[in-house]
Amino acid sequence: MKRRMSREEYYRRKKLQRRRIFWFIVVPLIIVIGLGAYGVHSLIDKFGNDTPAVSAGGSEEQAQTQEDAESEMAASQKLDRLLEGMTLHEKVSQLFIVTPEELTGSEGAVTAAGDVTRARLKEYPVGGVIYFADNLVSKEQTQSMITRIQGFAKDDIGIPLFIAVDEEGGVVARVADNLGTTKFQPMFTYRNDGAEKAKSNAKTIASDISELGFNLDFAPVADTWSNEANTVIGQRAYSDDYSQAADLVSAAVKGFHSGGVACTLKHFPGHGDTAEDTHEGSAYVNKTLEQLESEDFIPFVAGIKAGADMIMVGHITVPAIEAMPATFSSAVIQDILRGELRFKGVVVTDALNMGAIANTYSQADAALKAFEAGNDVLLCTGDLEGAVQALENAVNTGVITEERLDESVRRILKLKIDRGIL
Repeated sequence: MKRRMSREEYYRRKKLQRRRIFWFIVVPLIIVIGLGAYGVHSLIDKFGNDTPAVSAGGSEEQAQTQEDAESEMAASQKLDRLLEGMTLHEKVSQLFIVTPEELTGSEGAVTAAGDVTRARLKEYPVGGVIYFADNLVSKEQTQSMITRIQGFAKDDIGIPLFIAVDEEGGVVARVADNLGTTKFQPMFTYRNDGAEKAKSNAKTIASDISELGFNLDFAPVADTWSNEANTVIGQRAYSDDYSQAADLVSAAVKGFHSGGVACTLKHFPGHGDTAEDTHEGSAYVNKTLEQLESEDFIPFVAGIKAGADMIMVGHITVPAIEAMPATFSSAVIQDILRGELRFKGVVVTDALNMGAIANTYSQADAALKAFEAGNDVLLCTGDLEGAVQALENAVNTGVITEERLDESVRRILKLKIDRGIL
């Protein structure tokens, strides 16, 4: 016969059941919900598991980081193999971007790539070719010329060329003016239309020239038009305000990349305040370094942060830094551009056959001095044979170390790999 529970015992047992339900059902349920809310990996990690906490997004980021590291390693190994297989002459030649006339020795405008081009390219395996208005007759002719010379480089040298053009839009538009691609007003005209317009314009320019075979544009202009007497830059600049120019130049860099070409900031350390034209002779910027840092450098810094591939050094003399054209100034290139602004890309001279240089220096001397100052690419030398020989002699006599030469060649080849040229 069962004993009847007293009222007190009944409530005591009910209370015990509720405690068991709480501890064995409710608490585990709270823990499960907590795991879902805060991430099982973080809780496990908190309590001493050796496996690091990684969310789903973190796993993807880690995978991407690993993929980037592997890609970087593969590119580095490819560069090592290329450099090891290159002769001194091939390395030195890779420093030059020349016109087809400079390459072939032709006195007239070159509008095709034939046997002479191929033979000279074998003799002087340059890093690239730049085309001007006289070389561009029609879209079909331009595409054929570029396809053929690029084919020669791939087949005979194994290193494709930079195919370059000055296509800024506005007054400097070799392709648009001659081949009927999209025409633009000077970039200064769009200064108040915002960064998206600057990006869109650049993307259109890049897409237009990329379809023809160009892979490098010597644009955008990163100078700020700060001197009304300046006519060589003028409305080629994106703005007359340093901060606005920085925003627009940064956007343009992204636009050029979206359109499929490498791009170049020009003309460091800033050509917007000069009164003279370096095409004709010497030009001066009479500012202190502190003024340049707080003014003219601003768009260049923005362009560097946006990922600009090259920076073109102008033939501008800044007496407060060094009493010589910036092209020849290690203080401008090594100390400021490389050191202070931390630019790691390719540094290219402005054309060495311009008056600011050619009026005073031989083309061979100019090429050597520019390279010694820290430039990687030597543009438009009027004496390819003499310039190449001068640099080879400098390496052979120890004036330039082969390690210094390899630094520049490596930057050039890396850019070609990064932009899918090589």
